[in-house]
Amino acid sequence: MPQNGTPFVLVIGAASIDTKGRAGHPLQTGTSTPGAIRMSVGGVGRNVAENLARLGERVVLLTAVGDDQSGQLIMEQAQAHGIDVSQMLVSREYRTASYLALLDETGDLVMSIDDMKINQKLITPQYLYRRRRFFRDAQLVVLDANLSAAALRTLFRLAAQYRKMVCADPTTAMLAPRLCPHLTTITLITPNAREAEALCGVQVQDRDSALTAARRLREMGVQIAIVTLGASGAVYATSEESGHLPAVQTEVVDLTGAGDALTAAVVFGLVNDVPIAEAVRLGISAAALTLQCRDTVCPTLSLEHLYDQLVL
Repeated sequence: MPQNGTPFVLVIGAASIDTKGRAGHPLQTGTSTPGAIRMSVGGVGRNVAENLARLGERVVLLTAVGDDQSGQLIMEQAQAHGIDVSQMLVSREYRTASYLALLDETGDLVMSIDDMKINQKLITPQYLYRRRRFFRDAQLVVLDANLSAAALRTLFRLAAQYRKMVCADPTTAMLAPRLCPHLTTITLITPNAREAEALCGVQVQDRDSALTAARRLREMGVQIAIVTLGASGAVYATSEESGHLPAVQTEVVDLTGAGDALTAAVVFGLVNDVPIAEAVRLGISAAALTLQCRDTVCPTLSLEHLYDQLVL
């Protein structure tokens, strides 16, 4: 735990090993397509934690990994970036979570499979309650939706008990509805178009409908709603303002992790009292930097690079 009362962000969610295959030619079903396959550490919660650490924030990560090589790699990599993993569970019963993604020749995600059951089994209400002092001492709490419904209920109760802001990444359209019972207590939520539809029922097809979705999420209780639109940028809505911010034009190498980088940069903005429009711009800049990288988290991410990207 950060020493001497040092401020920190508490991140709760998945840590995994990502395996990503990018086709070198148009994909054909039922046969092999030449391309490149790459492995890296991932998991939405872990990705957000690393991005925040690279931006200079102290981070405590609550997650679970298996007692295997993948789990050891995740722990070592997190420690190397200064993330506090002292409360991470290491299981001999469950294997480390994994994520398998298939990308087409342009880098767009075609389909993916995730194996995150370790989070459902081990990130329990009891695990969170026994670590309630981290909720008490954190600046704010960040979560991903890989947690079980019971764990989410405990998380939100603890955050409310200690009057902490909660920032939520919906993770996938399938998992996003788990957050619906808690929208009135979420400070920040960062869905993409499909996740926004799953949360509020508004079909997102363009900028205007995305803004409608963001405003609907505000009406449902969220304080800050940001709907990401890929190459079209992002829209946001608060009780005082709403708007659209364009994407930073960049070469797309890999889409994986871009949304997590945006979430982390906006959280950084909240922690440091950055105006919301500027915080969203930082998030868009972080996403653009991540799109240029083959790794799930951009290895050159820094606050200086975020602002340099905005100037460009």
